[in-house]
Amino acid sequence: MAKKKDKKAKLVETFNKPKLKNAILTIYYDQPERTYNYKQIADLLKIKDPEIIKLVFVVLEELAESDNLEMVQRGKYKLKSRGGTICGIVDVQRQGFAYITSEEVEKPVLVSAHNLNHAMDGDKVKVHLYAMHKKQQPEGEVVEIVERAKTTFVGTISKSRNFSFLIPSGKSAFDLFIPNEKLNGAKDGQKAIARITEWPARSKNPFGEIIEVLGDVGNNNTEMHAILAEFDLPLRFPENVLKAAEKIPDMVPEKEIERRRDMRGVTTFTIDPHDAKDFDDALSLRKLENGFWEVGVHIADVSYYVHPGSILDEEAYDRATSVYLVDRVVPMLPEKLSNGVCSLRPNEDKLCFSAIFQLNDEAEIQKQWFGRTVIHSDKRFAYEDAQAIIETGEGELKDEVLTLHRLAVKMREARFKKGSLGFERVEVKFNLDENGKPLSVYFKEAKESNQLVEEFMLLANKRVAEFIGNPEDQKTPRTFVYRIHDKPDPDKLMNFNHFIHKFGYGLQLGTPGQISKSMNLLMTNVKGKNEQNVIETLAIRTMAKAAYSTRNIGHYGLSFEYYTHFTSPIRRYPDVMVHRVLERYLQGGRTVSAPKWEDMCKHSSVMESKAANAERSSTKYKQVEFMQDKIGEEFSGVISGVTEWGIFVELENKCEGMVSVSSLADDFYIFDEKNYCLVGRHSHQKFQLGDVVNVEIIRANLEKKQLDFRLIKENSENKNTPRYSSAPIKRRRK
Repeated sequence: MAKKKDKKAKLVETFNKPKLKNAILTIYYDQPERTYNYKQIADLLKIKDPEIIKLVFVVLEELAESDNLEMVQRGKYKLKSRGGTICGIVDVQRQGFAYITSEEVEKPVLVSAHNLNHAMDGDKVKVHLYAMHKKQQPEGEVVEIVERAKTTFVGTISKSRNFSFLIPSGKSAFDLFIPNEKLNGAKDGQKAIARITEWPARSKNPFGEIIEVLGDVGNNNTEMHAILAEFDLPLRFPENVLKAAEKIPDMVPEKEIERRRDMRGVTTFTIDPHDAKDFDDALSLRKLENGFWEVGVHIADVSYYVHPGSILDEEAYDRATSVYLVDRVVPMLPEKLSNGVCSLRPNEDKLCFSAIFQLNDEAEIQKQWFGRTVIHSDKRFAYEDAQAIIETGEGELKDEVLTLHRLAVKMREARFKKGSLGFERVEVKFNLDENGKPLSVYFKEAKESNQLVEEFMLLANKRVAEFIGNPEDQKTPRTFVYRIHDKPDPDKLMNFNHFIHKFGYGLQLGTPGQISKSMNLLMTNVKGKNEQNVIETLAIRTMAKAAYSTRNIGHYGLSFEYYTHFTSPIRRYPDVMVHRVLERYLQGGRTVSAPKWEDMCKHSSVMESKAANAERSSTKYKQVEFMQDKIGEEFSGVISGVTEWGIFVELENKCEGMVSVSSLADDFYIFDEKNYCLVGRHSHQKFQLGDVVNVEIIRANLEKKQLDFRLIKENSENKNTPRYSSAPIKRRRK
């Protein structure tokens, strides 16, 4: 019996937020009339870990906020009665049906296309649940659309004599019916943005009107604008926002300089990508008389120029982030601010919000200070310039760069010893011609100069969050913006561990420290191997997504108890929020409204996700465009994904395509979800994640951003040889 208890306790230690939500809701569903506080819930789940008990408190607040629970008295919650309905988010599948994901049920609810009742992908809906047995897939019908995810769509015009349709890009079960008088000049085959005007109850398709014509299919600007529109991201700044930005003076007022800590006499420089124009951060260094190193992390003081409630602020909040497509940056702030008055350009006085540290030779903090400063950058380094100094020991400001590098190495080593995870994914980049056509693909990897900057940014973010979230005077915690990262899902970790055993690797799934240590060892061991990208991709998928919140649960990936985003206010709105609230508290101001700031955090997290999806979509588009003229050529690749309808293969140039299961005509293949493979029913031929295969490119569909491959069969009479080739071959045209 004791062994069983120990095992259960070990599982409890691995609770993350989604698991905890399910467990808590199960308790309430079992006793719908009972009320519980967080301590009672923790006792029922046999949770002893103080961190997870704190997480129980956070989860109860969130379940009440999402209308699953109601607070009957301070700190005590009860299940909110709903009858036979749930609320959830629509996830439309390409076959037309949808799954409704909801915190109220353990499994997604299946809804047929017929029962969606005009609900679209991403909509928040109310679903009536059909009666079912416990082990069956829950099914239901949409009875109310609570909130539309979007009402505008980007797509391609298909025009006939009397009417037209807009065929949306991305996931959509419906085309939009457009009367020809509402085409707004759009021509057949062009890309455009349409708005839904009405959707009659008995009509299969929504009615719409064209609100903007983007241009011809295949044109680079058209396609990039279409990607932005697909994810509801802005194409341009409104005229009144640009005018407001132009009114901001270029010169720093002398009176403002007098109010600030003057750091203009200290050696200061920026290190950024070679093509960057918006310099968010700068570093300064000097040796103090007490023998310590004074390191300044200086961040552009956007909050000085962008005031709460102003036109500039409202636009920045709506955008919440800059978007980095393959060929352009769509900035959060107008260029006058992002590349001008806020950017920490060399040889100019600039206003900053700074974190200044005194470090000893072991990179240990002896003293810290936070506040507003004025700086004067002496030098603008590209990462390549700083890297050359680190590698050769020669160059302008070499002593400062080498000292910061030495301190950063010590900080990095200490961070990884404490359990920080090290995922270093290769970034795909393109050399483009003047029309945006990709000429070649190359890969960008982080080197020591990147790590130098990263370590000092992490230090500032961490110490600012600790300063507010864990004050030495132990006053009541004040509302703050945290960057949080939940613990990984234990089931996903176990499945991942089962998979990597096939390659001879393994994780220790004990304490969070053991998991992170063995995960870092795994990342080191797979470097340079065929299975590297697949294992790194799957490892990242086991992790939760980072987000912004006023409810701190720590940052698992960095192994930080307190963490925020303080260092990039030119391109991230939460950093502007952090600057404002930090200044407020430094001046002795009262805490800000937690509900209001939590809503702002949620909005920022949503916009961050949209921007990331748009960035991936633009990369995918350019990859397909790059491979367009390679139809019929053969390549070696690695199986990077397996689904019931086919296998994804990633080539050496990181371009990915799919081999449809219907093209595997030699057998009937069954999807083995647990083992990430397709298995032939008769031949038992396996196609598994990480396998090396040879493929021929048969189609490049730019509209769908999709490459289609065909597996190349082995030409051998020997029955012992594999049915398909798995030996690398050189590229050749058939």
